[in-house]
Amino acid sequence: MLLDYCCRCCGFTLIKRHGPFTLKGTPSDTWVVLQNLLMCMVCFYSLYYIVVSVCIGLLRVHEINSLLAPFDYTTQPSWHNPKYLVGVISTEVTYVLGGLVFAWIVEEWVWDYAITVTLLHVAMTVAVMSDFPSAEHWWIALGSGLVMMIFGGQLLAYKLFRSNFVYPAELQNF
Repeated sequence: MLLDYCCRCCGFTLIKRHGPFTLKGTPSDTWVVLQNLLMCMVCFYSLYYIVVSVCIGLLRVHEINSLLAPFDYTTQPSWHNPKYLVGVISTEVTYVLGGLVFAWIVEEWVWDYAITVTLLHVAMTVAVMSDFPSAEHWWIALGSGLVMMIFGGQLLAYKLFRSNFVYPAELQNF
């Protein structure tokens, strides 16, 4: 979504079916996109806090601040550190489940919303932690989760909403 708008503002069309960006576009389209983005953000963080709570209970970690868990990149990476395991497991599981939920919310636009939600998550992390994340392990977990979200969600969207997709062969006689 964010990439699509940036490209349309520059005059480059990323997705052909949208056409060029005009200032006379209907406000309802923008509101639908913002509503979908808000629903995706709420679902993403709801899933995150549910998964963090389950991980804290299963791994019996008591010294973690569960409110800051999605934004905490300062934990030292170690597979023997339960606090680090809670962070990694909750990030990856949230991204996988998030891709499936995003497919249900936005159908074939999973990749666009996944990238936008991830960029907003990075911005919120910078705001909450008052520092830019420089830990490689945090970026690796975030990147691998994003890839799983995009491919898992896009695959589910294709399976569920196959009849709604536009194929290039169908456009030949349009």
